Amino acid sequence: MEIKIAAPDCCKYRATSLTLYLPPRFWRIDILDGKRFLPPDIFNTGQMKITLLTVGQTERGWIADGLKIYSARLSHFVPFTVREIPDIRNASSLSREQVKTKEGEMILKNLKDTDEVILLDEHGKEYSSVEWAGAIGKKLDAGARDLVFVIGGPYGFSKEVYGRSSGLISMSRMTFSHQMARVIFTEQLYRAFTIIRGLPYHHE
Repeated sequence: MEIKIAAPDCCKYRATSLTLYLPPRFWRIDILDGKRFLPPDIFNTGQMKITLLTVGQTERGWIADGLKIYSARLSHFVPFTVREIPDIRNASSLSREQVKTKEGEMILKNLKDTDEVILLDEHGKEYSSVEWAGAIGKKLDAGARDLVFVIGGPYGFSKEVYGRSSGLISMSRMTFSHQMARVIFTEQLYRAFTIIRGLPYHHE
C-alpha cells in the first residue's frame, strides 16, 4: 500500500510531499522535492534497544570520532548505547585465564536477565551486509527488546560468558583490533538498518 501526503507549510521538516510505504513497521519516508532528510527518531520502531558492550575504554581519538558518527546515525533507527567496561587493573600480573575470568564477571554484571546477548567472536557466524540486515530484520519481526552485542578483551570470553550468550557472530576471518572492531561493527549495524529501510547507502 502507498499513501501520499502533502506536507503542510508549517511542517518542521519542509518538503513538497511524503510517500509512506507500508507495512507500518517498515515505513520509508521519501522527501520528493529532490532532498532527503533523516529527522531524529523518524524511523525508530519504539521497541528494540541495542547496546554495544565493550571491554576497555576507547583509546584513540579517531576511533572515538568514528564511533560517535555512526552511533548518531544509528540513533535515527533504534535506541543505541555504547557501554564501556573499565580495563582490568594489574592485568599484566595475571594469567590469560584469570584476565578472562575477571572480564567475564564484569560483563555479566552489566547484563539484565531479559537481555539477548550476542558475542563478537572469531568462531561466530559470518554474514554479508545484506545477510546481516536480514538477521536484524528477523529480530525486529520477532519483537526483540534488549539486544546486547559484546566485544571482549584480547583473550576472548570466559566460559561463563559463552554460557550466557545466545549466539556468536564474526565480522571477518581477518583479525581486527578490539578498538577498531567497535567502529566497524557500529557502521555495519547502521548499514543494516539502511538496507532494511531501503535507503541509498549500501550498494551491491
